Amino acid sequence: MSGESGQPEAGPSHAGLYWPHPERNQPGVPGGVIRRAGSQRYKSWIQKVIEQITGSPRQCVTLSDVVPVTVLAVQRYLLEDEPRDMVPKLPLYCYDVTISDGVYQEKCYLDPSLNFLVYQNILKVGIEVRIFRVSCLYNEKRLGQGILCIDKVHCGETPDVVCVETPFRNRVQEEKPERPLRGGKSHYLALWNNEDPYGDIWKTNKHPEEFNFHNIKIISLSHLEMTWSSRKDFPALLVRILHKSKLRYYGKPNRWMIEPYQNYLEVADSSGMVSVIMWNSMCLEWYKSLKVGLILLLQDYTVKKSHPFRIQPDPVDPQMKLISTIEICLNFRDPATKVVIVPEKQLKSEWKLPKLCNRFITRSELDILPEKAICDVVGVLTFVGRVQRTKKKENTEDFWSYRWIHIIDGTSEQPFIVQLFSTSQPEVFENMYPMTCLVCTQLRVVRNKNQVPNLLHLTTTNESRIFIAGHRGQPYAYDSKVKKCMQWIKAKTDSEVKKTAFGGYYPYPPVPETFAKYSRFIRAEMLLTAISEVKKVTEVLQYREQKRIAIQGIIAAIKYIPHNHSAESAPASEALQTDNHPSTSQAVRREGHHYGRGSKRPQDDRSEGSQHSQSSPTTSSAGAKRRIIQSPSANPVPVPQRHSSAQAKRSKHYDPSQESSSAGSRGKSRRVASDRWESQLWRDKKCSLRDHLYYSRVYPESIPRKFISEHGKFLAQQYNTQPAKYVPSEGNHPKLSEFPSARSLGHFEVTILGLNHEIAIDVAFLPMYSPEDVRTSQIDTFLTCMNHSCVYPPEAPEREKLPDPKAVAGDIVKEAAELDRVHVVCVLDICNLGNNKGEVFLHKIYTPE
Repeated sequence: MSGESGQPEAGPSHAGLYWPHPERNQPGVPGGVIRRAGSQRYKSWIQKVIEQITGSPRQCVTLSDVVPVTVLAVQRYLLEDEPRDMVPKLPLYCYDVTISDGVYQEKCYLDPSLNFLVYQNILKVGIEVRIFRVSCLYNEKRLGQGILCIDKVHCGETPDVVCVETPFRNRVQEEKPERPLRGGKSHYLALWNNEDPYGDIWKTNKHPEEFNFHNIKIISLSHLEMTWSSRKDFPALLVRILHKSKLRYYGKPNRWMIEPYQNYLEVADSSGMVSVIMWNSMCLEWYKSLKVGLILLLQDYTVKKSHPFRIQPDPVDPQMKLISTIEICLNFRDPATKVVIVPEKQLKSEWKLPKLCNRFITRSELDILPEKAICDVVGVLTFVGRVQRTKKKENTEDFWSYRWIHIIDGTSEQPFIVQLFSTSQPEVFENMYPMTCLVCTQLRVVRNKNQVPNLLHLTTTNESRIFIAGHRGQPYAYDSKVKKCMQWIKAKTDSEVKKTAFGGYYPYPPVPETFAKYSRFIRAEMLLTAISEVKKVTEVLQYREQKRIAIQGIIAAIKYIPHNHSAESAPASEALQTDNHPSTSQAVRREGHHYGRGSKRPQDDRSEGSQHSQSSPTTSSAGAKRRIIQSPSANPVPVPQRHSSAQAKRSKHYDPSQESSSAGSRGKSRRVASDRWESQLWRDKKCSLRDHLYYSRVYPESIPRKFISEHGKFLAQQYNTQPAKYVPSEGNHPKLSEFPSARSLGHFEVTILGLNHEIAIDVAFLPMYSPEDVRTSQIDTFLTCMNHSCVYPPEAPEREKLPDPKAVAGDIVKEAAELDRVHVVCVLDICNLGNNKGEVFLHKIYTPE
């Protein structure tokens, strides 16, 4: 396998600092620095820092002259164990940060104690940062080489102008292909997952070429299977690619492999189908060029027994033999495998290579497919969800990236609902728009007919591929169902696909209708979470990570917030907090929150001052602050503060107007208005709580937007993950909150009181509702709204029978009042949007059975 020869030495790479030499006194020359003397009229701040650190005997400098610099890149890589490291166990991954001061760029190493800034998407491209402490890390095996390390940094906001044309101070850092500052790896990884190829080291220049088959001996796959153990040399293989898997990165800190990649191809000839494995550098050389349907000539390969636990995909043709006892290995050396892409026009009938077959189904046929069936689909995208991430395993740094999409094909009112995981095709995965024709292959059916609502969707497999453009000429283009769908797409009317949406929170898959059924699929130790632990759960989630938990409690209050007022802004209970305790970005500007090496992750700071944890606000003097109360008419109404500071700290939803109006109330609960309600228990307990967590804010990123084609790239950027390199926006775009919403009902702020009446939590509930959405039938009460929030009803309602959103809200609030003092189980979806923005959505309420 490749990757072992010519390996760079461990430690800082050659692309770092250099001691100044007289012959290297010109700016921008390879490896050079500017003279310390004022030979240049204008010196960059980066150059001044370099001069300070190289002249410091301690190789660590606390900077007195601090100016804002712009982050142009945040790049991730695996760092092997290094003998010189004082820290026993470094994080699995490290980050290089490229900064610009307007004169030069410099690539710096981020101290691992600051990695959490990247995990939370606080340190990201396009923002200004202030660096307060730096150090220098040298490679003791090389002469005069080192790198600049960021040890303490203050993250700010996005500046009005970002200059990306500045040159690197050290031109070695801009050499191609890019190489990490530390360790022996030859390339960077994708920032948010390990499946996507990233960087210019991945080749794309392999094309079919005419080949002279004279004197070439070819062996069939079935014959190879029978004789491989007795052979030393193997004849060539002539095969067609039937399946191509996504990439697998198997790098580990203690495994010295420069390019630890693996990829499976399922290839076939007339005698059967076998697995081919590309190893290491072969993946970088060939992965992006090899496509399903191509004809390959393979020479100088090796053969080994197949992996005992790997399950091959079934051949589409049931008559094809599945060869599962051996695997073909393609290596960069020992021996160096030769791969030739043979043009289709050179195909000879006597070769009898199989044709590429597909399993395309229509949406009307999906209902009869069994669980785990494999199929292909084609249609028009009507919904493209935001990119989300989920951990591959607990206590690891590896994540899967995925998004939910809807596809329609004209055969049913209902769409294909697909959970689309990254398929190592970032150029497709990140450029999916509503109204685009999409083809997905090798999808697996996920269903459960025994739950309500019925669970039915598709998900990707290891061999799934996605296509959004250039369908003409693709092997699947000749399939009859594809042709029929393409004809429907050309003839369709705008009304058939006008129900489009882009991004936002998507509460799928739905949970079963009873808690007993829900508990069957959850491990006992993870079934219920104490309400006091919700804060901890939210704080450990990383950027775009979403987690579903269940808590016990009592529905204490509910308030409807119309979309046209504050569906995208903080509710009344957060208005005071935003004023008194700014979010992290505001605190950065006002107070200057710094993050330094060796410092504890600032969870306490975030719990007080960030929107992420939404902890309770404190008040100053009664005359200095005014409580903002959301009136039923959706206009903020200032009300003088009447209670003491001590009471204010305990009471997070104290409402003087409601207190006075309820003085004569003797009922168990009361209705303040048709769009809000609070129980008597809540009025009695809210002033004596030990803690009250606010997570009911709905950010603009969580609202699905109607798709506007001229702003497609901008919307895609908002709902994709943060890029590793800064990309200037094209043209002027409105703010995300100014795009029309695909949702018209608004949302609800639901207060859940813990069973011990000590802790309460505010969460958001977003029912799927739109006058143009067929999912709105049966949405009339609080509980049924949850049951059908993401599931299409069997029949679309008539437009004139759709209820008014205000009336729907009133019915939902009314049913919530009926849960007064009832112990319920609430299923919550916790989302981390990055930059200290966290949300908790109410997904389902289980009442006693």
